[in-house]
Amino acid sequence: MKFTTYLEKIIDVSIYPIISLLMFLSFFVIVTLWVLKTDKKTIEHMENLPLENDQ
Repeated sequence: MKFTTYLEKIIDVSIYPIISLLMFLSFFVIVTLWVLKTDKKTIEHMENLPLENDQ
């Protein structure tokens, strides 16, 4: 049997792609808002983290 035949047997399987899309979009919106609201100094600090040699 193919994988699609298993999916066809599941009741309301069409809701899963919609849920996945909503989860992705909500994550994308949250990250975008966080980036826009974050202070410039915090972003500069994070930019320089890989370059620091404080080990």
